[in-house]
Amino acid sequence: MSILAFVLALLPIVWLIVSLGFLKMRAPLACIIGLILTIILAIFGFKLSPLNTFTGTIDGIALGLWPIVYVIIAALFTYNVTNKSGGIRIIQDVLSSITTDKRILVLIIAWGFGGFLEAIAGFGTAVAIPAGILIAFGFEPIKAAIICLIANTTPTAFGAVGLPVITLANVTQLPQKPLSYTVTLQLLFLVIIIPYILVILTGNGFKSLKGVGFITFMAGLSFALPQIFIAKFIGAELPAILGSLICIGITVLLAKLKNKKNIETKSDIPQHSPKEFIRACSPFILVFVFVLLASSLFPPINHFLNAFTSKIQIYTGKNASPFSINWLSSPGTLILLATFIGGKIQGFNFKQLFEILFTTIKGLGKTAITVCSIVALAKVMGYAGMTQALATSFVKIMGPFYPVIAPLIGALGTFITGSDTSANVLFGNLQLSAAKSLGADVNWVVSSNMVGATAGKMISPQSIAVASAAINKEGSESTILKQALKWCGLYLVIICIYLYVSGLLLHKF
Repeated sequence: MSILAFVLALLPIVWLIVSLGFLKMRAPLACIIGLILTIILAIFGFKLSPLNTFTGTIDGIALGLWPIVYVIIAALFTYNVTNKSGGIRIIQDVLSSITTDKRILVLIIAWGFGGFLEAIAGFGTAVAIPAGILIAFGFEPIKAAIICLIANTTPTAFGAVGLPVITLANVTQLPQKPLSYTVTLQLLFLVIIIPYILVILTGNGFKSLKGVGFITFMAGLSFALPQIFIAKFIGAELPAILGSLICIGITVLLAKLKNKKNIETKSDIPQHSPKEFIRACSPFILVFVFVLLASSLFPPINHFLNAFTSKIQIYTGKNASPFSINWLSSPGTLILLATFIGGKIQGFNFKQLFEILFTTIKGLGKTAITVCSIVALAKVMGYAGMTQALATSFVKIMGPFYPVIAPLIGALGTFITGSDTSANVLFGNLQLSAAKSLGADVNWVVSSNMVGATAGKMISPQSIAVASAAINKEGSESTILKQALKWCGLYLVIICIYLYVSGLLLHKF
């Protein structure tokens, strides 16, 4: 692979980082310019035919609309309905009766609940919904977005019922359980350290750990250990689901014990009956039930829903996969259905619910442009061979030290595509080939792609667009990206050093 191909393939990524992070250009414009640049490079630099480039672009736009924008609309619709009904206030009161400590609330909402949403649905729900709830608790919007982006890192490895790891196993033809187990071992340190970062960010410094150090530690450990056990003995579908639920339970229990010990009085907080609380949470409860029932954990329902799928051939190049629309099994459809039923339970009629839905859609025009542009950019880069050129060049440059940057390849994939699953499709076999050529443990190096991909999620333009929409601050993408970049850099340094040193100690390479 020539140096020129490497430089040309790098240009769209450099443009996105510079335009969004430093020029503070509005995301829709920056991503449209990035897409145009990519199209020109694909045609003239990588010799992708104009027809294939055009259809590849349309394929990306379609994927941006379905399911990504669709899920964003559904997730924000859920929040807007619950907020308008007063349900968010009731949820806030109940959580406040457990604790008024914002640091602990972040562990419950952004880390635990956000991890659960990622585990069962993915596609931006774990950023959109928790960010809105944090704002209702008085968090500054940009800070709420950053917190949720950081929290939505490690859970993405087993998000959407384990889809990223399952895909990685299928692509590389490696056994799923050993690969899943290796991913959880590599994530162990990160899953424990992320809650500390969230608390430090919430309290603006290390001093904020005072008084909540043990709870913070347990919020990570209670998430990490179940993941390891479940991945080893069951597989990739359940680690994040059960890990997040156990984490929520342990964190809430410890928060209650802490409150009793400190004899906190909360007489000023309104009390609500269990019936009121369940009614307030009904859309979220139904989202959980519907998405779980539609997952691969329940094959008969899953197969029935997936039967209602339309396939359209959009891309005209070699080995083109048809674009699929899963009408019933899409998380967006399930979340919308849950919210309409939950909204009725909360007292709305269908006319009112459709008005809220229309208002939600109307406010997401710029987000839709951003998401569709960046997904189309990623698709064209992939079809033209630009993404592969970047990864292959990194392998050649690093040689025997390649394992040091193996996670960076995964992060690059997620930054470009916005999806851990897509990053694994793009680079899984590249990591496998590199491991074999180095005589390294294939599970260890391939898993590094997955772990690195969790870092890229934090700064992916897709994720940034979701975050800005969730906090109702379209145009804040550059501010969010600039802040997220610092934490992503720290995250990647930790990953690369930790995985390389532990790999050496365990004789993985």
